[in-house]
This record gives sequence, structure tokens and C-alpha cells, in this order.
Amino acid sequence: MDATINMSDPAVNPALGIIIFMLGGLAGAVFYLPFKKVTQWAWESYWFVYALFGLVIVPWVITAITSPNVLTVLKEAPSKEIFWCYVFGAMWGFGGLTWGLMIRYLGVGLGLALGCGICSAAGTLLPPIFKGQVEALTATSSAQVALFGVVISVIGIVLIGGAGISKEKELPEEAKKKAVAEYNFKKGIIAALFSGLMSAGMAFGLNSGSQIQSLAIAGGTSPVWQGMPVLVVVLLGGFTVNGLWCLALNVKNKTLGDYTNIKAPLVCNVVFAGIAGAIWVMQFVCNKAGEPSMGDKAYVGWAVLMASSILFSTILGILLGEWKGTGSRTKTLLGVGIAVLLGSSVITGWSGYLKGEKKTQPDVTLNAEISAQNSEETPQLAAQNVQVEAEAINSTASAAADEKTGGNITIIKADLSATNALPPQAPSPAPEPIEGIDTNRK
Repeated sequence: MDATINMSDPAVNPALGIIIFMLGGLAGAVFYLPFKKVTQWAWESYWFVYALFGLVIVPWVITAITSPNVLTVLKEAPSKEIFWCYVFGAMWGFGGLTWGLMIRYLGVGLGLALGCGICSAAGTLLPPIFKGQVEALTATSSAQVALFGVVISVIGIVLIGGAGISKEKELPEEAKKKAVAEYNFKKGIIAALFSGLMSAGMAFGLNSGSQIQSLAIAGGTSPVWQGMPVLVVVLLGGFTVNGLWCLALNVKNKTLGDYTNIKAPLVCNVVFAGIAGAIWVMQFVCNKAGEPSMGDKAYVGWAVLMASSILFSTILGILLGEWKGTGSRTKTLLGVGIAVLLGSSVITGWSGYLKGEKKTQPDVTLNAEISAQNSEETPQLAAQNVQVEAEAINSTASAAADEKTGGNITIIKADLSATNALPPQAPSPAPEPIEGIDTNRK
């Protein structure tokens, strides 16, 4: 048995976390643009290529680089956890199918505003509720401010949605179709409702792989990339739904020939559809990579991701002329909505610092990370606490007292294999906390 003792806190930097989430939102807002370069292919053909790159190829390449032990991790992970990550990914897959239809009928600006709004509220609030952690949403002032930021983002989303409804009433049909060729408000709203709710499955899936992430860290994966093995499982569920549906449409619509039609720009179509997929998946790579920087406020990342996606997509919609010709009421709603979304991100980021301002010294956490040889051994090994000699704890306490910056990490590793002591046969109580040192993991 390999045992490693980490006496540290993850580096928490909410400002950095917010920036990473917003970069993900930018990716979610612009991923659809490369599709405009795809020609002479049916929707199901370029969507299949997009799904293949965005849900399988690119995620696995990134995961292989950042978490080389991914195959071992997934082999040792509890089958139940992998199952639910996959199922929630499939749930998102159904929403992803209609995500494209939503943009197709409503345009980038309004479509993403409504879809992301519904997805944001469901994906942020429902996972903690289903896990029985409702009290965590309001347990501290920091958590209350974070929740307030989420509420503010929903208000901003509603305002932008209202601007879309106002636009619907103001512009004649010809003007609306000039910006969005297949504009259809009724079909778009139905697609947005279904897609937004089902797409929240992505948030459920990404929050259902805690043991997978623990195994990844124990195997040497950096905490920043611990979520990548979870992501590839969730996306595999999404690809199953998207891929099978697209192939079914290829057969039904007799468009299988698109992939070999030499009259169409094959290489160009594959490249741009693949680029769309690569850009798209970066929003969820950023979502998982930004979570460690948020500490125990990681759950707000989904709301920030969706809000920033709406923000950037709305700006993009303006640049593409989707709001051209609208009146002052519509433009006011749109402007206020954008400002509110920006404010929500600032509030959410600020919440992460509230608790940090009260700390006079860093936390020292005793954490036994155990790498098991198979998934059946993992629960038993994980239940054992490895004892550390008093000298090691005193040394850590002294180092922690001298540490002035909360973002730095102090690590002491105790390798029991270097001693003749046998591993404990039964769970042992954790060492008594040193006075003045907070031993609670945040």
C-alpha cells in the first residue's frame, strides 16, 4: 500500500477562478461560428463531426496530457459513480441536440441567453439540493453572498430574455429573418426550455465524480486537472446520444454520402466542424480547471460559466446585427441585463475572499490519500487513517505559523515504507489538533 500524507490546503484564488470560468463562457459563446464555414453538408453530418471532436477526441487528448493515469483511475473507480456520470452525460446529450436548434431558430444572442439562463439556475441550485447540502448554500456569510451572486445572474438572464421578447414584438418578420435566416420564436422557445433543463445534466455529471477525482489526485494528477477523468466519462454519455442520433438522421435523410461527397469541400468541412467541437469543450475544461481556485465555493462556477456565456454571446449577437433596428426599450433591457451579469460575476468572486480575510494563518489539513490496486479495495483503504509522528506535526505547525500567504501550500509527506512499523489494523483517531491551527478541510 502506498500512503501519502498531505498537510495542506488547495491554493484558493477566487479572482483567478472567475477569470477561468469566464474564459470558458467565451468559448461557449463563440463555438458556433466555425459552422458558418461548413457548406454542402446536412446539419446531422457536421454535427456528428463536431460531436466526435468535441466530446471524444479533444477531451481525451487533453486528459491524456494532464492526467496520464486516467485509464487506471477509471478502472479503480466505483462502477456506480461512473454509471451516473455517464447517465447524466447522456441527459445532457439530449439537451445538446436541441441546443443547436435553439440557436438556429433564435440566433446566438437570444438563444444562448434563454438556454443558458434555464441551465444556469437548474445546474447551480439542484445538485446541492439533491445531495442534501441545502444548508451549505446559506451556512456562512461567504456562502450567502455567493448565492446572492447566482440570484443576480438569473435576474440579468431574465432581463436579456425580456429584451428578446421585446425584439420579437418590435421587428417585422423580414428584419428578424435577415439576421437569423430560420428565425422562429415559438419553436425556439420550446427548444430553449427543453435544452436548458436537459443540459443541466452536465452540471450533475461533473459534480458526481468525487471519488474519481480523489483517485486521480492519489495517482499523481495535479488538483487543477483532477476533474478531467470525470469529464471524459460525462462527455462519452453525451456523445452516445448525439452520435447515434446524427447517424440515424443520416440514414433517414439519405445524407451518409456527405462524408464522401467530393463535390463538397470535405477537408474544410471536417476542419471547421472539428474546430467548433474543440472550442466548445473548452468551456467545461475551464469549468473543472477553475473549481480548485474557488475552494468550497466551487459550485458557483456553473452559474458564472453560464452567465459569462450569455454575456459574450449577447455582445456577439450585437456585432452580428441580431439586435439591429430594435427600439430604445429593447436596447435598455439588453444593456441593463449585460451590466447585471457583469455585476453578478464580481459579487461571486468577492464572496470567495470573505472567509479568507478573517484568517490570520493558513489551515493545516491532515489528509491520507491512498492508491488502491482495485476498486473493491478502495473503500476499505480509504477508511484507514495513517498516523504521523508528533515531530512531523510540530514541524508543520511551526512552518504554518511562519507562513504569511494563504495561497502557498506546505506539504509534508510521510512514507511509512521507510520504517519497520506495520500499517494500522483498524481505523485510528486523527491526531489532536495543535492549538491555533485549524484542521478542518474547507
